Amino acid sequence: MAVLTVRNVPDEVHRALRARASAHGRSTEAEVREILATAVDPARRIQLGEALFLAGRELGLSDHDIASINAVRDRAPAEPPTLP
Repeated sequence: MAVLTVRNVPDEVHRALRARASAHGRSTEAEVREILATAVDPARRIQLGEALFLAGRELGLSDHDIASINAVRDRAPAEPPTLP
């Protein structure tokens, strides 16, 4: 693992980090690692089903609309592509 040194941390920031670490039952170093890991993690990924649900809600689709779409939907399995 890499080692990271942060210099010139203001006293009030250090005190706040210590208080936050204490509240979470961690060392200050562990708290800083958690803060950094959270800061660089991508935001919660949206799942495909959730995205489709939100799109349907935004478009104002009803259960009747979905049933109509399902009634005309092609249910045949897709053929794999052939390469030349």
